[in-house]
Amino acid sequence: MSQPGALPLYMQISELLIRDIAAGRLIDGERLPPERDMAADLGIAVGTLRQALKALADKGLVERIQGSGNYIRAKSDPSSVYALLRIELLTGGGLPTARVLSVDRLPKDPALPAFGQSAEGHRIRRLRFLSGTVAAVEEIWLDGAQVAHIAPADLSESLYLFYRQRLNLWIARAEDRVGLGAVPDWSPAEFPHPPGTALPKITRITWGQDGQSVEASFTWYDPDKVAYVARLK
Repeated sequence: MSQPGALPLYMQISELLIRDIAAGRLIDGERLPPERDMAADLGIAVGTLRQALKALADKGLVERIQGSGNYIRAKSDPSSVYALLRIELLTGGGLPTARVLSVDRLPKDPALPAFGQSAEGHRIRRLRFLSGTVAAVEEIWLDGAQVAHIAPADLSESLYLFYRQRLNLWIARAEDRVGLGAVPDWSPAEFPHPPGTALPKITRITWGQDGQSVEASFTWYDPDKVAYVARLK
């Protein structure tokens, strides 16, 4: 059974392939394996794979040539619900998933950078995975003016997809600052570095389609498993 908030399987596969394209593991013009072989390697049904490939074809990332196969058509800015996710496995890419640890509406933490209009925010704490590997712990604050209440069951694994579909909020741009920070005391036992350990820490502010800042977040990631990657175009 899928976890609440999990993306449909075909979308998970299409997002995984998008990240492989962005990471350079799949290159423009590359012919993908036969669909049955590819589905078997991914452990999914052929029909599910075909849904994923159709989604990629609709975005112009795959060309399906009858009698020949499926070919990558890499673009400089592939459309993805994870387009602004900057951590990847050390080998590149990785399918993003997340487990929500808590969701609370609270007065904004004074340690946060200034953002939004409300004095309150929705604090979302999550454990982040990439292709099943524990990658990071995240604390995301959405400005309280965007919605009155959020329950854990409301959230999808992609917050930005949840923002689009439920709040009509599109994240148009983000600013990241990467430094060092101590792993927080609420970090779950699955995260391989204990609380207090100094790890790379991403502090992010995001802006919506109207140019207003709407979100701030902290991400502490495991440098033994993942890297922060920003590709310049």
